[in-house]
Amino acid sequence: MAHEADFVIVGAGSAGCAMAYRLSEDGASCVALLEFGGSDAGPLIQMPAALSYPMNRARYDWGYRSEPEPYLDGRRLACPRGKVIGGSSSINGMVYVRGHAGDYDHWQESGARGWGYRHVLPYFQRLETGHGGEPGWRGNSGPLHITRGPRQNPLYQAFLTAGEQAGYPGTIDYNGAQQEGFGAMEMTVWGGRRWSAANAYLRPALQRPGVRLIQRALAKRIIIEHGRAVGIEYTQGGERKTLRARREVIIAASSINSPKLLLLSGIGPAEQLRQHGIAVVADRPGVGENLMDHLELYVQQACTQPVSLYSHLGLLAKARIGAQWLLFKSGLGATNHFEACAFIRSRAGVRYPDIQYHFLPVAIRYDGKAAANTHGFQVHAGPMRATSRGHVRLRSADHREPPLIRFNYLSTEQDRADFRICIRLTREIFAQPAFDTFRGEELAPGAAVKSDSELDAYIRAHVESAYHPCGTCKMGAIDDPHAVVDPQCRVIGVQGLRVADSSIFPRIPNGNLNGPSIMVGEKASDHILGKPPLPASNQEPWFHPAWATRQR
Repeated sequence: MAHEADFVIVGAGSAGCAMAYRLSEDGASCVALLEFGGSDAGPLIQMPAALSYPMNRARYDWGYRSEPEPYLDGRRLACPRGKVIGGSSSINGMVYVRGHAGDYDHWQESGARGWGYRHVLPYFQRLETGHGGEPGWRGNSGPLHITRGPRQNPLYQAFLTAGEQAGYPGTIDYNGAQQEGFGAMEMTVWGGRRWSAANAYLRPALQRPGVRLIQRALAKRIIIEHGRAVGIEYTQGGERKTLRARREVIIAASSINSPKLLLLSGIGPAEQLRQHGIAVVADRPGVGENLMDHLELYVQQACTQPVSLYSHLGLLAKARIGAQWLLFKSGLGATNHFEACAFIRSRAGVRYPDIQYHFLPVAIRYDGKAAANTHGFQVHAGPMRATSRGHVRLRSADHREPPLIRFNYLSTEQDRADFRICIRLTREIFAQPAFDTFRGEELAPGAAVKSDSELDAYIRAHVESAYHPCGTCKMGAIDDPHAVVDPQCRVIGVQGLRVADSSIFPRIPNGNLNGPSIMVGEKASDHILGKPPLPASNQEPWFHPAWATRQR
């Protein structure tokens, strides 16, 4: 019994934790969860304001970097992925976004039948306990608590008012009927702590006798016998081990590691597999392809009043914040500080938002480095639906080797034009009267950067990943040669094997990907158990009535 389970899940991240919880809910199934990472205990992960610390730390992060990006002056960009229980939900910025209804309707239209907005909305509602969301649109009894920050800093309100002054709508809940507009941002924080998939799903699941977590286990390959996945071979402490699945093997190892494991197991483009001496089990050209991400740029302004978070960046101030959080789970340590946001359309003719703003009342990098030496504020601004596509490929047949990752960021003129538009619209928002009493000089890109060529050069040199990779095991119709899994998350060409995480997204949804990844785990669980899907919703999402002719 120690070496088998009904369901073997690889990856204790956002989707994997949700599946461990749901697959064991009835008490009839034994679930084993393999995770290479260690514990998420301690304030570096659990304190929301400490979000920049676990990212890019070898203890918690796989440390992946892209290959030199040809359209970003050959820069190699960081691609953090959580190597810890909870996966990337334990090292992310805790921003909660469902995505737009139009994203999921596109999934449905592209071959992922049963994954339209009306089909996935009930699963978002099942996973949520919302605090402050739009009545009738949000869940109120799910494992994942979703809250809003207090927005006490006056710069938050200045941003929201500036959006209104620029002619954009407000939204009471971008995760409700209307995503488009300016409003309060939501976070996966509860009781002053990061409410990761580990806290929401895994810890309750581990209280059940049928759930087992195996840590420090590095998956080597999927064991496939006579065309069926029957287990996982992994290494732990230098020792080779196997874990067999009586019913199914489920891969939820991230959009980087899931395709890597499929490739190591002989599932992928046949020619690539042969180059590494790997026997072909299923020739699926789409494995590792279709890699997508969101890029973002920091548009930063100096603040002429001492109201930003700059005063709290010193060691003494951080010590006070940490002490208050440790004692009371309150104060500036209990928020991710992304408390206001916006989703807007870049131009007339775009049906739903394609630009996202995270507003922050300080001028600083996401990873906590290179803070501006002054009071300031910024938005993380970026287009949502890039047309560039990249790939994840094997470096070698050694499972300990990191894969080759290339995003091909900004490889199309459309993507470059969208970024220029994004920066210019951002500058217009910061120029509104609401910021008159706060606005100093533009710190980045800088007022002198104006022309298309100047903006393009700045973007190439400074744009960063928003850490939303997805799409490398695309879900689609069974006759789609580029699809890897069918609409029930079953790997095409292999029995008893599913993939369920952000790698199956046919196209990247609007916003941050933690919420959609958990939703995939929730919905996939019903498919795995053979349950009928939750009844589809008849709720009608909002689209700007003049989207075809007006930008706002």
